[in-house]
Amino acid sequence: MPHIEEGFRWLFGDELMPRHRAEWMTRSDDVILEFLEDSGAGHNFQGIANNFQDREISISYKTITRRLPKLEEAGLVRILPGDGRYYAITEKGEAYLRGDYDLRGEPEPE
Repeated sequence: MPHIEEGFRWLFGDELMPRHRAEWMTRSDDVILEFLEDSGAGHNFQGIANNFQDREISISYKTITRRLPKLEEAGLVRILPGDGRYYAITEKGEAYLRGDYDLRGEPEPE
């Protein structure tokens, strides 16, 4: 017997449960978070841009450099310790992607 969520696939698309995005967030933020979660590793700006280009994802380097600091301030990604600025997804970011964390109403990071 199919899960109840399957009956709503026409409404939500491939996402079984809807995400509760903050008003300041963009679809690019979701793609960045999904990439960081899928990779399971930390990446710098250029590493993410290179991976997106290789996968034909049309999110520019400039967008990545603007969005990651906002995602960091919101607690959705963190900078790994060590040399350089390598970003990894946080537990809060993973919970958001699963639809378990409601970001609506959260203030926009500076």
